Amino acid sequence: MTVQQLTALDWAKAACDTLMNQFRPVKLPPRDRWHYHQGVFLCGMQDVFSYTGEEKYFDYYKEYVDCLVDEQGNFYFARSELDAIQPGLLLLPLYKETKDKRYKIAASKLRHLLNTLNKTKEGGFWHKDKYPYQMWLDGLYMAGPFAIQYGQMFDEPELIDLVMEQERLMRTYTKKENGLYYHGYDESKQTPWSTEKGHAPEIWGRALGWYSMVTTNFIEMLPVHHPKREELKKVVKELIDAIITFQDEHTGLWYQVVDKASKPDNYLESSCSCLFTYAIAKAVNMDYIDKTYWKAAEKAYQGLIEHKVEVDQQGGFQLKDICIGTSIGTYDYYVQRETSTNDLHGVGAFVLASIQMQIGNEDR
Repeated sequence: MTVQQLTALDWAKAACDTLMNQFRPVKLPPRDRWHYHQGVFLCGMQDVFSYTGEEKYFDYYKEYVDCLVDEQGNFYFARSELDAIQPGLLLLPLYKETKDKRYKIAASKLRHLLNTLNKTKEGGFWHKDKYPYQMWLDGLYMAGPFAIQYGQMFDEPELIDLVMEQERLMRTYTKKENGLYYHGYDESKQTPWSTEKGHAPEIWGRALGWYSMVTTNFIEMLPVHHPKREELKKVVKELIDAIITFQDEHTGLWYQVVDKASKPDNYLESSCSCLFTYAIAKAVNMDYIDKTYWKAAEKAYQGLIEHKVEVDQQGGFQLKDICIGTSIGTYDYYVQRETSTNDLHGVGAFVLASIQMQIGNEDR
């Protein structure tokens, strides 16, 4: 089979298989750590398993968890940040599948971070203690889906309202006039990057990608008659309309600083392009937006394959131009951040997007 004949599912499996062949689960970078980098990638792998039923994918992400969580549900995780919660999305399906109580115990420890994390005066979670008074778009994805699913699994429906309030605060303080969202905001307005209104000065692609993905996912997580469902459908449609406005006409991809394509040092970044592809495809697949939007997702996915994906001499999958982990900063900070190949931010987002593209293509 030639590269041109590969389906989106083939690409998802190729990405997973390449990293599976390269790393034992617990050695995925940053090695030997409970960390959202691995969590994002393994959530993509979880989608591949759900779609294909191939046990090797289940076994791989289960081994990651089992190497870090002991028989009593003990494990080391950062207790001062939302990022630590994201890999909990692996614990809940493992508990559901195996009924092994250690997964439930470990999940409860992550859930109770929500009782101890610092908050703004309006109840918004600080992203990390080392970033005091700051809320980031990233945090909605890092903690929101886990909190809602945990609440549904263990009878804490009030967690839905907690998460929806976090989303409302982010939208209130970071939405820009062009329909996009700034990376975050600082309630104290004391950081060097803070604008007069307290928000970040730029639209960073991956942060907006997390927000686009998670708001799309929130809708199906909510009870059928929950009042936020219709509100979020409007939020998602307006955001996707804005995102498509800034889609590169030639490649179908998006820039590191999304709305400054004309800057000569700005560049087309892979992870945000994957996340936007996911959000558009998922929204179409779930009928949140009409099918005419599919062409934007197709153009983006094809752009990733043509411009950002390479196959090495050993047949391994390579996704290039992925921005490494990034805080909030000025324009120069974002465009000068190092990029890498097969960083888990990007590969995880690519796998997640690929499954949504596969689902959509099979429906057509």
